[in-house]
Formats: sequence, C-alpha cells, structure tokens
Amino acid sequence: MSAFFKTEKSRHFITTQDFTNEEIEMMLDLARDLKIKMASNIPTPYLLYKTLFLIFFDQSTRTRNSMEAGIAQLGGHANFLNPSTMQLSHGETPEDTARVLARMGHGIAVRACEFGKGNKYLRGMASVSQVPVMNLQDDVYHPFQVLADAMTMQERFGKNLRGLKVGISWAYAESHLKPLSVPQSQILLFTRLGMDVTLAYPEKFDLMPDIVKQAQENAEKYGGKLNISHKMEDAFVDAHVVIPKNWGGFFVSDDPEEIKAETAKHKDWICDEEKMKLTRPDSIYMHALPADRGKEVVDSVIDGPHSVIFDEAENRIHTAKAVMTLLMGGR
Repeated sequence: MSAFFKTEKSRHFITTQDFTNEEIEMMLDLARDLKIKMASNIPTPYLLYKTLFLIFFDQSTRTRNSMEAGIAQLGGHANFLNPSTMQLSHGETPEDTARVLARMGHGIAVRACEFGKGNKYLRGMASVSQVPVMNLQDDVYHPFQVLADAMTMQERFGKNLRGLKVGISWAYAESHLKPLSVPQSQILLFTRLGMDVTLAYPEKFDLMPDIVKQAQENAEKYGGKLNISHKMEDAFVDAHVVIPKNWGGFFVSDDPEEIKAETAKHKDWICDEEKMKLTRPDSIYMHALPADRGKEVVDSVIDGPHSVIFDEAENRIHTAKAVMTLLMGGR
C-alpha cells in the first residue's frame, strides 16, 4: 500500500507514537475511503483469506465487533480467543503465544487493561512476533479509539485540526476503575495534530507522568498546546470538542477501596447542560463509551444536539479496517 508500512520487520500498532504524522494521516485517509465504500456497497477484499487472532482479557463491545466485522468486510477471518481457555491461563508466556500464533495467521490483536501488566504483555508479544501485533487497549494506550476520535473531529471541523480547542476532562463514575489509556492516547495524538488541549481532573487523579511529558514534548514540536487544570469548567470554556470521561485514580492508592472513596468526593464532576453552555455553539460532545449515564454525563447532553457518540463509535470500524489493511496487507 505504501513504503511507510513496508519494512523488513512487521510494524506493530501499540501506540500512535510509533507512527509519523504522515502515516497517521494515511490511516485516516484510508478510513474515510473505506467508509465511503461501505456506504456505497463497494467490496473491499484487501485482506482476502487472512486470519487475525483476537485475545481479550477484558470485556468489549465496540472494539471486538469493529475488528471481527472489519476483517470480515476485508475478506479475512477473525479467531476470537478467550484467555481462560488458552494455555496462557496455565502460564504460557506472551512470547511463546505470539510465536505460535504468528505461524498460523497474519495478525494478533490483544486487549489487556490490567494496570501495570497490560502494556508489558503486548510488548512481550511484539518483541518476537513475525506478524503485526495490535493494541486493542492496554493500561497505557488505546490507539484504535484515538484514531476514531480524530476521524470524527475531521468530519465535523475539516481535515486540518490545528488550533482546535479540545477539553479532556475526568468525570465521576462508579462502574469500575477505568483505564488511563483513553485520555493518555488523546493527549499524545491531539497535541501532535496541533490541537489546543486542556486536561482537567481532580487532584490525585493524575495520568502517567511520562505520558504527560511526552504529550508536552509533542505540543512543543508540532505547535499544539497542553494545559492542565483541576477545575472541570476549564475544559469546557470556548471548546470545540469536549470529552468528559472517567479514569481510575491509580496514583491515589494501591487499594481499590481507597480509590473509590476518593472518587466519591467528586460527584459534581459531571457533564451537564450548564457546562455545555460554556462551549462554542458548534461544539461536539464525545465519549468512547460505555458512558455512566447520570454520573459522567446527563441524558440531555449525551442524547442532545452536541453529541456525536454514535458517529464516533461507527468510526471505530472504519479506522480498524484502515489499520488492518495497512499493517496486514502483504508480506
């Protein structure tokens, strides 16, 4: 497809940081083309007879179905693998698992979100795999989600996102300790695309310091901005895009109960109509889903005129197909 993706070794998709801006734009361009072809019922047999192995340590709706349906629409097949029925449940290493699967198919994709372990597992597989290893979300990155986010923004505001004012905010939730990977991937990519990003969260709910440092370096290099605030409203003022979403307080404590207790102090961190009034008239509300309705966001916002959550969710399949095509298309 392009010299960018044809190297002597397989390219892995662990984080967007491993790809140039030109390569990211190629992914987004191809995703747009695939979306048009899908709407026009034009076949896209770009991965005919190719096999992708999907390993999910955690639950999934959008990610699993975008990959399974996506590769089917490209002419290939996905094998869904439950870790509890694999030998890794008896201690087989990620390296040995990858060596075996790489000999049987053309790609490996893994979701592993456990804090402190997920990214290490993916890196272990990628270190030995002869086929692309793709990150379906780990404890550090969620590259497929952030590509869909960027695609959705381009559909609303044009291909050049430079100067777009984006508010990424922590929001209250009780369902589970959500990974840091979504906001971390967003601040990394959005600053590279020249956006003006405000990151807001209560004190103690920090993201990983090395990721924040990388994002600040990206902003400096590519002309973006990254401002950090501990006031939720700051993420909404004059924003084109707001993304209020919960993430776990993994730096609050090692004890989940202590994290929950600290989280409970911030029930007022909710996206409501009053906060949306602070944004621009043409602003959009985004969320990776699932959202904790009534806690992260009120129904009138998530179901209201600013919300593009289902466009964003749909774009997961188009961006997934683009990445698979570019990484798995050819040997």
